[in-house]
This record gives sequence, C-alpha cells and structure tokens, in this order.
Amino acid sequence: MHSMKLQELKDAGLNTGELIVRIGANFLKTPYLAETSNSKSPEKLTVNFSHFDCFTFMETTLALAQSTKEGDFSWKGFTERLRFIRYRQGIIDGYSSRLHYFIDWLRDGEKKGILRDLSRKFGGVPLQKKISYMTTHRTDYSNLQDQSEFKKIAAIEAGLSKKTLHIIPAGRVNLYEGKITDGDIIAFATKVEGLDVGHVGFALWKKEKLHLLHASRKTGSVVISAKNLEKYLNENKKFTGIIIARPL
Repeated sequence: MHSMKLQELKDAGLNTGELIVRIGANFLKTPYLAETSNSKSPEKLTVNFSHFDCFTFMETTLALAQSTKEGDFSWKGFTERLRFIRYRQGIIDGYSSRLHYFIDWLRDGEKKGILRDLSRKFGGVPLQKKISYMTTHRTDYSNLQDQSEFKKIAAIEAGLSKKTLHIIPAGRVNLYEGKITDGDIIAFATKVEGLDVGHVGFALWKKEKLHLLHASRKTGSVVISAKNLEKYLNENKKFTGIIIARPL
C-alpha cells in the first residue's frame, strides 16, 4: 500500500481492528498462492504483496496496521514489524524459528504483547492435540530435508502437543459472535491429524452479518466470504470450531 493511503487511515483515527479491515480490503482480488513465506536456506524474511496464502495475508495486514497505528510508514518499520510477528521472539534463527503452527504463533504473540486469545472467555472448550503434521509430511517441506532443522521442528511439535487450545465449537459460535469485532483473527480448528488449525482470516461485519476477510484457496484470491461465518464454518466438515484472537 502507498504511504499516503496509510497516512489517510492514520488521520482518520481508526482503532486497530478498523485499520485491519480497511487495509485488508485493499488486497481484495490479490491472487492466492500457497507457502508464500517460504525462503531457501538460509532463512530470511520474505515479503510478497502480489500473492498471499491465508497466513501471510494475516501477518502482512497486521504489520501494516501496526505501522499505520504508530505513524511509521517506512519500509524498514514495516519489515521489522513483520519479522517480529512471524518469528519466535521476533528473531530469525533458521527455518525452525518461524512460527509455522498457529498455536505457536498465538502463544508467542501473546508473550510479545501483540494480541490476546479470547477463545476461553468466549466459551471455548479446552483441547490438547498431538501436533506432528510437518514431520509426518516431511517430503512436503524442502527445508526439513536438513536433519538438524527436522529435529528442531520435531522438538517444537512435542512441546506444542502439551499446550492447550480453547476451541469454540462450531455449534456454539452463534452464541458468541456478537462479541467478535472487526479485525479479530479467526482461526479454524481442524480434524486433520497432527494439525491444529486449517485456515485463518479476519472477522468483518457486513450488513449485520459476520463474515471472513481472508486469502481463500478455494476462490483463488483475497475475498470477503459470501457466506456468513457460521455457514462458512458449518459447511467445511474438516473444521471443528474457531479460535478468536484480538490484535492489540
């Protein structure tokens, strides 16, 4: 986004959630491309505005919103915020320092003070799940052919398997959706073995209905979901519920 556009949003006095949906909407129709944050060794920060997957769309929009809120429209400021969001403690130290799993990203984000997990407060039920998707699908991740990185990811997965997520079950989302605000992060818990979350996006209220602003693999671009959040969730049989996090 152009710095003058961000300055206009800054001058409008919008809160963080409002900034997120306004900035995110500027990327509507941007093509979807999986694994857009991947880089060849050595690990480095990658930035791509021409394509997104669901995770990089979320991270990029959040970093731009933070920059706008703080009135820093420099490229350096944006990339430093993106690095801080994407990597454990904001430090790039190999492939395993990137926060690949949502539960890892969420807990690290809470420690860094950039978001708050609201799922327990909004009726989420506790869940512990064995996290192992990356190591059990090693051939899908070129960086995991390095034995050292493979062992580090395996150790991270073992630690994450002991952590608890609070999931708002699909059938109870309608009871709490009124508490969700524009720009809240919505993550979809999945039945897929070894994986915590199958998709992420931002909450967006439209004509008194809650929708999802996200980079969609199905439609092939950044979109606002045609269906409201409850229908979108219930029609995907792999999703079991949602996690809600509010950027600070």
